[in-house]
Amino acid sequence: MSQRHSLVGTGLYRIPRAAQLVGADVRSVRRWLKGYSRQTASGTSVTQPLWLLQYSDDEEIGGDYVLGFKDLMELRMVTQLIRQGVSLQAVRATIEVARKDLGPYPLQSKRFLTDGKRIFMDMVGVSAQDRKLVDVRRRQYVFDRIIRPALKDQIDFDGNGQPLRWFPLPRKRLIVIDPCRQFGHPIIERTGVPTITVQQSYVAEKGALDFVSRLWRATPQEVMAAVEFEQRVAA
Repeated sequence: MSQRHSLVGTGLYRIPRAAQLVGADVRSVRRWLKGYSRQTASGTSVTQPLWLLQYSDDEEIGGDYVLGFKDLMELRMVTQLIRQGVSLQAVRATIEVARKDLGPYPLQSKRFLTDGKRIFMDMVGVSAQDRKLVDVRRRQYVFDRIIRPALKDQIDFDGNGQPLRWFPLPRKRLIVIDPCRQFGHPIIERTGVPTITVQQSYVAEKGALDFVSRLWRATPQEVMAAVEFEQRVAA
């Protein structure tokens, strides 16, 4: 049964923008989140979405494949795992098994740092597609050097271990993606000005850093962080 969600304090992301933010291919993200079908010798093979989107039952936006902040954080981890050579089959298996203990969005939870390690180690390597990760030490490396820092270093968690906000620039906390601010769009953390607005001003003013800083009451470092971020996600 459909229902209305309160959209106050939530993030809202169309698939193209979500793919940009996590550095994934748009076509791949559509397949991961919508599922797909293909013809085989024995008939039509249907692959289900990796998970049910946060707003899938919303009567106004559920049919538009709009991602929430939880979806974005889960998508971020899926993208990083696949980038490290984990097959989609292994990612799917990890999500399905971890969901039983860690909830509907297991990869983005703080508990995945500990409880998820055993699941990840067991699931990765079940497919011949995971040739890079057959060695146990390699799997250990991916978890300890990729997953753990990605969760711990860039995300603030609430008391239940769920992500509150994401700081997408490594070693910098100038830019934040916070579902409680600007519907989750990337902003300068201190001022709340959207990064895309700052970047567009910077381009329009032909790189006049001091002027743009005064215009948006931001420091030069904040302006350049916003520009760097938007250039990176657009690449």
